[in-house]
Amino acid sequence: MVEKLLNLGHIVSVFDLRATFSNERVSFFTGNLCNKEDLLPSLVGIDVVFHCATPSPLSNNRELFHKVNCEGTSAIIEACKQQGVKKLVLTSSASVVYEGKDIKNGTEDLPYATKPMDFYTESKIMQEKAVLSANCDNFYTVAIRPHGIFGPRDPHMLPTIVRMARAGKTKFIIGNGSNIVDFTYVNNVVDGHILAAIQLGPDSKICGKAYNITNDEPVFFWKFMAEMLSGLGYDEPKYRLPYFLIYAVATILMLFVTLLRPICSWTPTFTPMSVALAGTHHYYSSKRAQNDIGYKPQIPMTHAIAETVKSFVDLKKID
Repeated sequence: MVEKLLNLGHIVSVFDLRATFSNERVSFFTGNLCNKEDLLPSLVGIDVVFHCATPSPLSNNRELFHKVNCEGTSAIIEACKQQGVKKLVLTSSASVVYEGKDIKNGTEDLPYATKPMDFYTESKIMQEKAVLSANCDNFYTVAIRPHGIFGPRDPHMLPTIVRMARAGKTKFIIGNGSNIVDFTYVNNVVDGHILAAIQLGPDSKICGKAYNITNDEPVFFWKFMAEMLSGLGYDEPKYRLPYFLIYAVATILMLFVTLLRPICSWTPTFTPMSVALAGTHHYYSSKRAQNDIGYKPQIPMTHAIAETVKSFVDLKKID
């Protein structure tokens, strides 16, 4: 996001818990996202805020999700209004409508999940509602819903897949392997955010709305995983396991984790949500984004996968 904004000639400020990079063209502010007073200095003279902060979706810390995604977002809204920021673009998630059942070509008209499958989704629903309801005559908001973000410097999905591969946990296909999903290249996600920011303003049709942003190339989930793994030198998944059996096992495992939480803290990667994502259809239409903000994915899936694999030399299998 920062690199693209700089390339477009914008002046950029970044707010984070800590300075994660150095660039003489970027003003870096550090502090607590949940503290409005910490945020205020970073918003002086700012026209647009892109709110991308969230704990890792792999975390199972309900308190942390609520603190950052709910309380932190409220602090951002208040700080933006106090400093006269006019536009707020939220990085939301397509998971806000997902309940573990098949979604095929889902649109933004789908209702929010009434039974979120994890604490991350629960907090993202609350966050998106807060941002969209904050839209008013002099403060314009929009939510971007990417799905399955991947690409160079990905801190979550691909490193997690490789850790599982190294532990021998990627040999199995959950279900029959025919489920189709969306994965979205990070550069395309950034484009969606910036296009939305450009369109935000008085009398804009996108104000107070959510928009799906995808690569518009739904793929077989397990084919995508196989290409990522083989590209880094790991064996492709080959053994099939019954979906409902594995889902039941994951549910029982999470029950044990919950019961043992007072004694020990352990966050398994094998959860009902992860099993559902691996075994069901979940892909979304970005037609509304195409019509309203002129979105069109610029990086096709084949190139996106190749660039991602090439960027993770440090994760390649060492024979």
